[in-house]
Amino acid sequence: MKYVGLSKQIQRNNTNSFLLLIAFPAVLLGMFYLFFFFADNQDMDRVNDQFLQAMPFVLIGVSIWFLVAWMGHTTFIRFATGARPLERMENKRVYNLVENLCIQLGAPMPAVYIIDDDSLNAFASGINQKTYSITLSKGIIEKLEDDELEGVIAHELTHIRNHDTRLLIISIIFVGIFAFLAQMALRSLRFGIGGRKKDGGYIILIAIAVTAICYFISLFLRFGISRSREYLADAGAAEMTKKPYALASALRKVDADPLIEAVHSHDVAQLFIDNPQPPNKNFFSGLFDTHPPIRKRIELLEQFV
Repeated sequence: MKYVGLSKQIQRNNTNSFLLLIAFPAVLLGMFYLFFFFADNQDMDRVNDQFLQAMPFVLIGVSIWFLVAWMGHTTFIRFATGARPLERMENKRVYNLVENLCIQLGAPMPAVYIIDDDSLNAFASGINQKTYSITLSKGIIEKLEDDELEGVIAHELTHIRNHDTRLLIISIIFVGIFAFLAQMALRSLRFGIGGRKKDGGYIILIAIAVTAICYFISLFLRFGISRSREYLADAGAAEMTKKPYALASALRKVDADPLIEAVHSHDVAQLFIDNPQPPNKNFFSGLFDTHPPIRKRIELLEQFV
């Protein structure tokens, strides 16, 4: 596997972030237009008028949601993972590993957090230098050798350096909007807003269908981003440490016990180096996996040796 290069990957992720900022609101507006169209397709003038009246409220609502999530994402992620700050005096070994890699990169040191869980996992998050952070589980700190832990930290620093974390957080925010709308439509149907046409039952069914289509499109896009970035972060870590075998060894140990009990959100789960939730074994599980198979990642790392 050939690493694509720092500047190219950063440019790609910045471009993708910009495109997502445009695409998701556009898809959301398209969803509302389809809803009005199927709900009253006998009168196109009325459809257009309803859409134009609703559009400002949709854009304002999305903007408020996005700003709240953007400004508070650090707090939300900490609550969702049970992470707490790791003080330097509590574990100088971790701080030295992070600090040495940052000095090598010529980059400021991110905040360091710990999850009090004996399983092995880690993730990076943040949208700018003030919010960048690396979170490690207690288990991954205690059970990995220095070279292995260095490889994991380098993997997470690569996510930060490549702006993967910013791109993924933008994606998570917008997918959350679609998920919320889908849940509202399902709850409306469940509580009997209408089972007959005159009561609005058909309209609710239309809303569910349109929302579901948009939601699944956004899921495929999000999972595609999540899977590809893991390969690139592995390659970046191998290039940074010159020890691909150490990261491969670390991934084997992580694969044996990645589950973090505090993590219940599927959106937050994709931030981790490996999925911290129990796998869903069904026909569609491969389509919605947030991470590529560990086996394939190890095989690619072994090509660097």
